[in-house]
Amino acid sequence: MPESTIKLGDLEVNRLGFGAMRLPGKDVWGEPEDPERARAVVRRVVDLGINFIDSSWFYGPHVANRIIAETLHPYPKDLVIASKLGGKRTPDKGWAPFSKPAELREGCEHDLRGLRRDVLDVVHLRYIGAPGSAPFLESLDALIDLKKEGKIRHLALSNVNAAQLAQALEKTPIVAVQNLFNIGGGGGQLAKMSHALVDEPEAVLAACEAKGIAYLPFFPLGAGGLGNPRPAMAAAAARLDATPAQIAIAWLLARSPVMLPIPGTSSPEHLEENWNARKLELTADEVAQIAREARDG
Repeated sequence: MPESTIKLGDLEVNRLGFGAMRLPGKDVWGEPEDPERARAVVRRVVDLGINFIDSSWFYGPHVANRIIAETLHPYPKDLVIASKLGGKRTPDKGWAPFSKPAELREGCEHDLRGLRRDVLDVVHLRYIGAPGSAPFLESLDALIDLKKEGKIRHLALSNVNAAQLAQALEKTPIVAVQNLFNIGGGGGQLAKMSHALVDEPEAVLAACEAKGIAYLPFFPLGAGGLGNPRPAMAAAAARLDATPAQIAIAWLLARSPVMLPIPGTSSPEHLEENWNARKLELTADEVAQIAREARDG
């Protein structure tokens, strides 16, 4: 069975977390359709033993962080909450860069207030290489400054290529990388903006493995694109009496010891299903065959 925990700097968490992107309403915008159900999901996260939550002030915007804080604060001592800076939401429900030093500082304050924290545990610099974005290293330097000021404990990256990871490591420790990586394919509008989508994710994963850096695959279930699983996944699901989504999570855990999946959901039942996927053991042949079918399309 894969290792059950992973370290993010001096923080150790269970190797299956929770992504808060689905806590707000449709399109990651506004209030959830059922606020009490959203709070029930967050409570169940802690009840199950999940001690890593990935969120951001721009989920909602401000909605996911508020739900987490209203439900869990004061937080359990072992709970690690990661956030990300570098993007924002636009009035048309789109996504845009927000990565200039002053913008990153503003986003950091949004996360601190929204999560009711004095220090953010882990902050990913989400790099959106689009018009209006600051140069990558300029954005990184701004977060290094915030870390020096004591507002950030550990720095991480999101949506970066292997060269950017290497550049960052020359300047500062990096405890995690959050890039698109899944079997099902896809990820919606946000994934389409990700240059990491075409940047050979295996190269970034290999670099993380070499350095002992946690790799957080965002859209680990392909944004729900598992309704028609390929033969190897379907066969593994049948053998283990599991759902295709559980197999997708189990495959990620088996794929690399640095993988830290963060599947999100707005359903307590689905949350528990995801959590139980960590108990599934795929054979080496199943892992290879599932990967081969995903690669061949």
